[in-house]
Amino acid sequence: MDTFLLLLGLLFVFLGIIGSFLPILPGPITGWTGLLLLHLTNAVPMDKTFLTITFIIALAIFILDYFIPAMGTKKFGGTKYGVYGTTIGLIIGLFSPIPFGILIGAFTGALIGELLYDSKDVNRALKASFGAFLGFLASVTIKFSVAVIYFVLFIIQFWEYKGGFWS
Repeated sequence: MDTFLLLLGLLFVFLGIIGSFLPILPGPITGWTGLLLLHLTNAVPMDKTFLTITFIIALAIFILDYFIPAMGTKKFGGTKYGVYGTTIGLIIGLFSPIPFGILIGAFTGALIGELLYDSKDVNRALKASFGAFLGFLASVTIKFSVAVIYFVLFIIQFWEYKGGFWS
């Protein structure tokens, strides 16, 4: 059972890294679930303080993820159309064969969203879509950093208690 939880936990911390880029998968919370699964094994002692702190961080980033792109959009004069366009463009960009399709999709989606809101003011739409894009990049950078840290913590804790898994 410990090996199963270890492998499932490893899968979750990997999904946490991938979820940093995907809007449908909460990266840090998924990565935290991997840490929890590791602590549910008999080999790694349950550290409630560690799990509580890492969960609070994951939850805070999950909540901030809804505000950061909107803040970037608002700062540059954008609307909700730009935020929605960024998300739609990001999803389309995921399936694009173009390198950096996610980034191009996020920016293009924000631009299209802003142009749908006001097709006459192209300069404002460009500025707002740039803000939405910067907000998206900031959000992804924060989520990716935490997800990688959770992965590293997983590996460190596994390595510390590795003898307990196969003894």
